[in-house]
Amino acid sequence: MLVTLILFFASAIAIYLACEFFVNGVEWVGKRLNFGQTAVGTVLAAFGTALPESAVTFFAAVFGKDAHQKDIGVGAAMGGPLVLATIAYGIVGFSLWYKRYREKSPDYLIQGNYNHLAKDQLSFLVIFAFKVALGLVAFTIKPWLGVLFLIAYGFYVWREINSEEEDEGEELEDLKIRPHNPTLFWSGFQTLAALVVIAIASQTFVHQLESIGELAGLPPHIIALLLSPVATELPETMNAIIWVRQGKERLALANISGSMMIQATIPSAIGIMATKWMFDTTLVVAAGVTFVAMTLLYFMFKRGKVDSRLLGGIGLLYAVFGGWMLFH
Repeated sequence: MLVTLILFFASAIAIYLACEFFVNGVEWVGKRLNFGQTAVGTVLAAFGTALPESAVTFFAAVFGKDAHQKDIGVGAAMGGPLVLATIAYGIVGFSLWYKRYREKSPDYLIQGNYNHLAKDQLSFLVIFAFKVALGLVAFTIKPWLGVLFLIAYGFYVWREINSEEEDEGEELEDLKIRPHNPTLFWSGFQTLAALVVIAIASQTFVHQLESIGELAGLPPHIIALLLSPVATELPETMNAIIWVRQGKERLALANISGSMMIQATIPSAIGIMATKWMFDTTLVVAAGVTFVAMTLLYFMFKRGKVDSRLLGGIGLLYAVFGGWMLFH
């Protein structure tokens, strides 16, 4: 138990430190590629940090030896969006509120590209509704429809890279490994190296969290749907916290928004093509909570003014789902 706890906290610290290098490197990569700030968060940062949880879905769905193991892949594909829509956005809201509170600022409104964020939430809701509908019916050609999700993500990336946005003129911190030579090679090297550490530390964190859950006597399905997704989405949450601390709220929100789009498409495509993709009651409830959270977020961003305290309250929806799981 002692070793488990040591590895648990050590891996969490490693993830945070690696994320410091990752967000620093990915900003420089975006600058060298002439990407706008939003595209850096929604495409570059989101794709990199989404790899660990996408890998969980891939290996479980494709290489699972039985129906139970394949179901883990389906659960991971549904658990990721749930965590991002509730906990990740909630932590961003809480972090922003705490930052303004420490600064004694009376303004708790979030600074961000609200129109862009609202479009992302709406796109997610359309794709998510389609993927949930596929999980409720069985028909022969269902696996072929997974390709549509890959096409949808490809279109999203194209739109993000080619979208016109104003340069906010924020200065970048020096590249950590080569302060005086932030070329594309060195910034890319730092980003990839940090990503490798994040992937290894994330897997270690997941395994230790699962061990703690087993030692606490929690059922396997509680661990799979409640604990594991929280662990695999930790890099995105860490990135957002770091960017909030640096005053880059736009990047923090864009990172989570982009991760949501990846979770709505890539793992879903893998699950639909490699499994039966049929939902039980628990997955339907998880989908319902996710849909409610994203609908609320859409209307928040559509209004054009989002209070960080209100955004933080979104995280309570995950507690509602957790309570249902425990008492169901």
